[in-house]
Amino acid sequence: MLNKIITLNEYIAHKQKDFSYATGELSGLLQDIALAAKIVNREINKAGLVNILGATGSSNVYGEEVKKLDVFANDQFIRSLRTSGECCGVASEEEESFIAFENEKAKKAHYVVCMDPLDGSSNIDVNISIGTIFGIYRRKSKVSDICNLDDFLQKGRELVAAGYVIYGSSTMLVYSAGGKVNGFTLDPSLGEFCLSHHDIKIPKKGKIYSINESYKNSFSKSVNEFVEYCKTEDKATNRPYSSRYVGSMVTDFHRNLIKGGIFMYPALRNHPNGKLRLLFEGCPMAYLVEKAGGRATTGYTDILDVQPTGVHQRVPIFIGSEDMVEKVEAFIQKYESVSSL
Repeated sequence: MLNKIITLNEYIAHKQKDFSYATGELSGLLQDIALAAKIVNREINKAGLVNILGATGSSNVYGEEVKKLDVFANDQFIRSLRTSGECCGVASEEEESFIAFENEKAKKAHYVVCMDPLDGSSNIDVNISIGTIFGIYRRKSKVSDICNLDDFLQKGRELVAAGYVIYGSSTMLVYSAGGKVNGFTLDPSLGEFCLSHHDIKIPKKGKIYSINESYKNSFSKSVNEFVEYCKTEDKATNRPYSSRYVGSMVTDFHRNLIKGGIFMYPALRNHPNGKLRLLFEGCPMAYLVEKAGGRATTGYTDILDVQPTGVHQRVPIFIGSEDMVEKVEAFIQKYESVSSL
């Protein structure tokens, strides 16, 4: 039990002292993301009281209807990152291409950010938890130049930090910068994220499976067989497992991270690479789950080892407790031919 309230800013500053070579740039970038998250959280909490719920009438780069809060969150995070000076560019799920910041301070920055500003936005109008996902890479291009596409097309193994914010019954920011995975809960009375979940470890064996079973007819045989395995009673393996699916990756992932389980968004008949994006959802969450002792795979390759070929590349995702991910891989190896993924 913690005896002292430790704020996110205090924690980041303390960790920075552990590295003699640290410049404070990454620390500042994490604080900028946290500040933007507080502003987005404020708007989410009052969304039912103002004209911000619902759709804008336009579509994003995937042809999906854009929600008003999507637009607000996207603009807020980009504005915060642009003005901070600790980031030289950002790639957002809501933008057709990456955005290179051209001011002189930003061009000297060492990091780029990939993010999904508001994950699960289809749940906005019905007051279900949603979230923000982010991944931070060290740029490959020359410092003082404008960042380029290669800065973003890096494997997840190259991430220097990643995290998410869940806007739910309480608002939490969970992140890792290469070490432990820690969770910080927003205290509304203080306006500060406070350390509430220290050194999060996902249980090796989970009891929850999260998948949209309405797509059953579009799943491969291996995925359907694994789902049936999860449903089948077997006292030796504590089955059947519980089915829990919200439809927001952040929400489903967060629950399984704490309690143990697996989140799956596999390939579909009309979406052979799945629907989730490698840079915006796959890599950041895979980074976190590995730091917490879990695994993330396409079914054939660890998510963090997939080489991005485009900003909006999609991949199948199986992520969560080690035993459950290994079990679904065994089903895939049994029923499917080896994929290029």
